[in-house]
Amino acid sequence: MKKSIIYKLSPFNNYDDMPAPILVLKKLLAFFICFVLGMLAGNGVIIGIMIACGKDLSKGETFSDNVMALLGLYCMAAIIAVSILYWKLIEKRKLSEMGVTRNVSGWFIGAGIGALLIIVSVSVIMLTGTIKFSGLSGHFNIAMFLLMFGAYAVQGASEEFLSRGVVFCSLKDKVSLPVAVGANALVFIIPHMDTLFVAEPLFIISGTIILVIISCVFSFITLRTKNIWAACGLHTVWNFCLECIFGMTVSGSESAGVSVINMRTVGKNLLNGGVYGIEASAVTAVTTGAAAILLWNSYKKVIKERQA
Repeated sequence: MKKSIIYKLSPFNNYDDMPAPILVLKKLLAFFICFVLGMLAGNGVIIGIMIACGKDLSKGETFSDNVMALLGLYCMAAIIAVSILYWKLIEKRKLSEMGVTRNVSGWFIGAGIGALLIIVSVSVIMLTGTIKFSGLSGHFNIAMFLLMFGAYAVQGASEEFLSRGVVFCSLKDKVSLPVAVGANALVFIIPHMDTLFVAEPLFIISGTIILVIISCVFSFITLRTKNIWAACGLHTVWNFCLECIFGMTVSGSESAGVSVINMRTVGKNLLNGGVYGIEASAVTAVTTGAAAILLWNSYKKVIKERQA
């Protein structure tokens, strides 16, 4: 029976026997639905918590900036929940096909790669003199530090379940790999647009390029490890180290003010990424680009060995 174009495009069914461009568009719609529903649910939880704690929202009463930052990150768990529900109820597929396997050791592999990438990137930029060490933080709080690690673990996983899970893992076996990686990079940019597109044009361009490169890193490490956990670990540690170790902005967002050391930028240029931070830096483009190439070559080597 011939399916209508509306039925094919509808993200509320698991029909996938269609040309690649239509299938990609269908998955992009699925991404938007999961993202919007997850954000609405998460914000609903935050509002409920504030009301339960006696905050008068009509008067603009909220918690402290740090607490609001924590709530915002932890409540991104709603995106994870929506992504899983979509996969199980609409896609009707096993979680293992989404990359959610019992072998979570990949998380630590990704975490190690993330730590190495951020240390190398920051160190090289320091050598250029465009960011400098400005001393240990005078407001370090161990409890907040640990809570932020958990928060970034949730935030990193939420973006990976949505981008690498709902989009990439549903496309990689149905369309060509470059198309799947490209579609994944496109949706990865979307959650970062609110902070990226308030930067200066030069940094919007460089930031967008680096988001594409980093998305490729996440996609290739997912392919290489055959699960989503490595991407989650890399994503978590990159963001956590950037803000909570080095005291720098994450994708142009306001810092929660919890860090071990403080780094300051010297001027606004392509070496330090300007107001968007080192995720718009040419140095970061080189380091993450090198990581993407290494991961891709490693994946191709494994494929060749299996075919031999």
